[in-house]
Amino acid sequence: MTGPAIGRAGADRAADHGLGRYVLVRFLLILPTVFVLTTLVFFLMRVIGDPITAAFGGRLGAAELSRRVHAAGYDRPVLAQYAEYLGQVARGDFGAALTDHQPIGVILRTYGAATLELVAYSLVVALALSPALGIVAARLRDRGADAGLRVLAILGYTAPVFFVGLLLKLVFAIRLGWLPVNGRLSTVNEIGLQERGLKSGIYLLDAIRAGSGSMIADVLRHAVLPAVALGLLSTGIFLRLFRTSLIGTLGSDYVLAGRSRGVSELRLTTRHALRPALVPIMTVMGLQVASLLSGAVLTETTFEWKGLGFELTRYLQARDYVAVQGVVMALAVIVAVVNFLVDVVAALIDPRIRY
Repeated sequence: MTGPAIGRAGADRAADHGLGRYVLVRFLLILPTVFVLTTLVFFLMRVIGDPITAAFGGRLGAAELSRRVHAAGYDRPVLAQYAEYLGQVARGDFGAALTDHQPIGVILRTYGAATLELVAYSLVVALALSPALGIVAARLRDRGADAGLRVLAILGYTAPVFFVGLLLKLVFAIRLGWLPVNGRLSTVNEIGLQERGLKSGIYLLDAIRAGSGSMIADVLRHAVLPAVALGLLSTGIFLRLFRTSLIGTLGSDYVLAGRSRGVSELRLTTRHALRPALVPIMTVMGLQVASLLSGAVLTETTFEWKGLGFELTRYLQARDYVAVQGVVMALAVIVAVVNFLVDVVAALIDPRIRY
């Protein structure tokens, strides 16, 4: 093997080692992150007092209330409750809701897939719009189109998601009648999925497994308005990041060198400047997933999309803080895992991140 070949092989091994170490460190960071979030959620929920009193205070007599508090162990020292809760979480037991007695694990399995499906749709909307609009804004820098797109980007991430959702419903569902007003699927098709025993919770996947084109179309039609309402939240941020990053890469030395050799502007943009410009979007995508999950609470309520956000609102109204604690914990774990995956993808796109 020649000297240059040996050098390349050594560099490849070093790069693989650097990536493996980076992934391992990022994965191990999930554990303390989840622990800190678990601790914060637990003690913040205890600020309002014990969950039994919060949920049933004023509706039960003092004796019955005291009996239930004692039976649930909420009259013990907070640290003892915390130690027991950590043990339950380690076993995968998040308790049961006080109001409807559903185990938290069942709630998460039943409604979690719906929220993840909505977040995935909204990310598709954001990633479909922001690179194309960012390229236009960067290529037409400081012109009218660029200024207009920047204004739209600001409106996208500052407008309240529930207001955008209501506006979309008013125009496209009520006034024009093009799309459904609420829900995830029409009643007939939902019954059809249940009869087929397809219960993954991700309706698009279930419709594909059912092999029904009309059912797939029905799922997508119901998803359009909530996905756009929630997706615009990230589209504005991604657009501005992509525009700024693309302007920088288009002015880099290797792009200028390619331009001097007569490489077309389209090829320079799509083949040489596009990939580096995606790195900032990838690095903030984990944070955006957290924003999307928080925005999903309002979006699901607006469109009656029965996911974790919809259930969280219902349990908050019922002051069922045991259920709220479990749902918030699940959302926190999802954010931690997504951040890990985003870090790995960003490292694959840009090797400099690994070191």
